[in-house]
Amino acid sequence: MPPADPALGDVRRTGDTFEVVFHRRYARPIEKVWAALTVPERIADWFCEVEMEALRVGAPIRLYFREVDHRVAGQITACDPPRLFAWTWPQDGRPSEVRFELTPDGDGCRLTLTQGGLTPKDGAGVAAGWHAHLAGVERAADGIRMTWAEILEVEKGVNEIYRSRLPG
Repeated sequence: MPPADPALGDVRRTGDTFEVVFHRRYARPIEKVWAALTVPERIADWFCEVEMEALRVGAPIRLYFREVDHRVAGQITACDPPRLFAWTWPQDGRPSEVRFELTPDGDGCRLTLTQGGLTPKDGAGVAAGWHAHLAGVERAADGIRMTWAEILEVEKGVNEIYRSRLPG
């Protein structure tokens, strides 16, 4: 069996749902990666358009994926600059939370992304999507946008891998 790809996220059962967990190291200071995760213009460079009234717990957050005309409304559940940022993301009527945790690491930082509350139906697609989007965070920290075509190409390359990793 070939060695596990360190870029692949973990897919784990948590009761009757699943969670995905990704670990990344970015060769950018924690403050730049924090901005890529919390400043709407930088988030749009790697993920989607975002509206936030404020960067504080309890504030609404609205996500808009223009390329597929998909909208998500959630609420910020954790904010501890520059180390922790989380928000709710309803999945098939179930509660889900997207959580970004940053730690300094030499001249860069480490990111742990966790999203829980996923069903088998959406688990593989969510994991492949995060895998693809996270590929653009480092560039977004420098103000460089990842195109939707690039995101789809990465996602297409890992979708079957994540489908096979869903625990039975």
